[in-house]
Amino acid sequence: MFTGIIKGMGEIIEIESSGKSRLLGINCDDTFLDINTGDSIAVDGVCLTATEISEKGFKCDVSINTVNSTTLKDVVLGSKVNLEDALKASDKLGGHLVTGHIDTTIKFLDILKEENAYKLAFEMPDRLKAFIAPRGSVALNGISLTVVEKQKNRFTVYVIPHTFDNTNISLIYPGDLINIECDIISRYVVNFLNSDKDNIKDQSEKDRELKEMLEKYGFYK
Repeated sequence: MFTGIIKGMGEIIEIESSGKSRLLGINCDDTFLDINTGDSIAVDGVCLTATEISEKGFKCDVSINTVNSTTLKDVVLGSKVNLEDALKASDKLGGHLVTGHIDTTIKFLDILKEENAYKLAFEMPDRLKAFIAPRGSVALNGISLTVVEKQKNRFTVYVIPHTFDNTNISLIYPGDLINIECDIISRYVVNFLNSDKDNIKDQSEKDRELKEMLEKYGFYK
């Protein structure tokens, strides 16, 4: 489990392919030197396991499914990736609960500088619309961000200068793909409501009130 608060950036220094799976070697700073073999670490928001630790960083295996469904299939030597080590029970929850289980990749559309922040727009696939709500949370390349606007087929977020300068969000261009993980709470709520959709008449009054409240605040349609 993670929080979406990026601890630093790493550099891809090794790529080994085995069929459609991959082994990545990632160089990182002292922030991550206390990780051990078997620890979980989020790489651009993807939960991976450190399989080998060195003075320069760590190595991790990327399965076929993860390669196919994330941007890790596109990294090359020298690529910069966002890094976050796993949440400890004593840590501050500065962002929101992030599992490291990527929903899909989405396209970065455009960027606009507004006063002291950057407004970034991303495409919103139909299958993700129910999970994205204004003022709700979303993780993009592992970064915990707040949705500002939700339109027909796109949504926007604001990124403060510190986040922009210290993550690889500053290195993407319109048309590039980025990993997205929708808020875990919205995912379970929508799944629960959809599972009872065919039997809505049999729901209790309390369940109907919950559904109406979620619709009112944009968590369910």
